[in-house]
Amino acid sequence: MPYLTGMNRTLDGRVALVTGAASGIGAATAELLSQQGATTYRADLAFSSSNGGELRLDVREEADWEQAIATVLEHEGRLDILVHSAGIAAASPLADTSLAEWRRVMATNLDGAFLATRHGIRAMRDAGGAIVLVGSVSGIQPSAGAAAYSTSKAGVGMLARAAAKECRELGLPVRVNAISPGGVKTSLWEAMPFFRDLVEKHGSSEAAFAAMEAHGGDRFAEPEQVARAILFLVSDSASHVTGVELPVDDGYTL
Repeated sequence: MPYLTGMNRTLDGRVALVTGAASGIGAATAELLSQQGATTYRADLAFSSSNGGELRLDVREEADWEQAIATVLEHEGRLDILVHSAGIAAASPLADTSLAEWRRVMATNLDGAFLATRHGIRAMRDAGGAIVLVGSVSGIQPSAGAAAYSTSKAGVGMLARAAAKECRELGLPVRVNAISPGGVKTSLWEAMPFFRDLVEKHGSSEAAFAAMEAHGGDRFAEPEQVARAILFLVSDSASHVTGVELPVDDGYTL
């Protein structure tokens, strides 16, 4: 079933690269951009090798970024859209978080976003394009017991604003924005011990999400709902939008 119906294809002729595309928000975004006409390359560490439109990419490794961007440019001659969705979840009290764990989260969530932005700007600096980094409402409103994750995602939001300002002041035709979802039904929750306990107690991930909604009163989004907001930010409808961190959180951060 298409994510959007009754609409013209808005991305015909565009070339997109989506990281974290094996699951969750990244997978939904790659599917939606393809439906809207973009030639879409899907990148993820979970892919066993680079094959056609699927690229194996460890977002922490600059050499992987260089290879991924080179592959897209070699085959397509351009890169118009970069959506950086890859990231990891982490939850532990700050006093119990090891330096190794802190660095692991920062390397994936913040270093990865830096490399995405750096190489995206380099690929788009002449012809122009749009970059969207996926942050989190935990980077806007801190989450107790997840200091490393919250700090990494706060950095993503600032990175998007700083990069957007730099591109504007240098006259580069590159827009950079961040999107910060609230709770989304993705496999990232499986990294949380409390969520695994809920799944065991209630029998399924869907039941665990329902239990969290009932307890906290907040609604979880489907990945496709976040993908639609990303589509707006990379489309011509947002041609005058840059340096924005857009919450997609059902009002959680109000």
